[in-house]
Amino acid sequence: MATRRGVGLGAFQNRTSLSTQYASHGANLRSTHLTSLQTQLSVFQSLLHTFALEHASTIKSNPTFRAEFARMCNAIGVDPLAGSNNRSAKGKGKEGGSWWAQMLGGDVNDFYFELAVRVVAVCRATRGENGGLLAVDEVRERVQRGRAVGGGMEVSDDDIVRAVKSLKPLGSGFAIIEVGGRVMIRSIPKELSTDQSAVLEAIQVLGYVTVSMLQDNLNWERPRAETVCKDLLADSLVWIDEQCEETEYWSPTFIHDMEG
Repeated sequence: MATRRGVGLGAFQNRTSLSTQYASHGANLRSTHLTSLQTQLSVFQSLLHTFALEHASTIKSNPTFRAEFARMCNAIGVDPLAGSNNRSAKGKGKEGGSWWAQMLGGDVNDFYFELAVRVVAVCRATRGENGGLLAVDEVRERVQRGRAVGGGMEVSDDDIVRAVKSLKPLGSGFAIIEVGGRVMIRSIPKELSTDQSAVLEAIQVLGYVTVSMLQDNLNWERPRAETVCKDLLADSLVWIDEQCEETEYWSPTFIHDMEG
């Protein structure tokens, strides 16, 4: 009767050799792919450099063009404001300074620094009205109208967001958040609770809320709804209208939009 032959040591050795070859081939492919990607990225960055120099004046003067250029930079991993605090000791901005400064001149870097100063001034001036929560588009309008230090500046929402983000290394407490689909600047180092965020989102949609509206729409108990509204009022994040049958809680930003 024929018997089945067992697997010998040679078969195991062949399998090990084959696995090693596959691993080596895979490593070579990854290395080749990585080299190709690095080459492509280098080419893109070089072209971006050339584009920046050719269109420097437009980038400096046109907010929309500047925003699109910044998005192009982000797409290939270039942070235009990176290194803004690392200028060279000689102050020439060639060996240090941000990418903006190196490509387009120090005045562009200074532009974002000045804009950040104006954003801080607007937020501080209006903190008593809104409790430190202000819409980006409202800040842009105020900066353009020149209500901050100096005259008006032609800027976009994207410029405002970048200026605020440039303050992060300073530990300023300024942050960009989203409330009800609207981009806001929070200028106080206090996080909104989940309940507070829910109420502010409702106000963004409806314009105002009442305690009973929160009970009906969010299924909250009355003490919970009252507590959240009182906390928001204490932080100046909402205004109240007591002339109605039930107290209404309004957003300062919504009122500003109606007046505008």
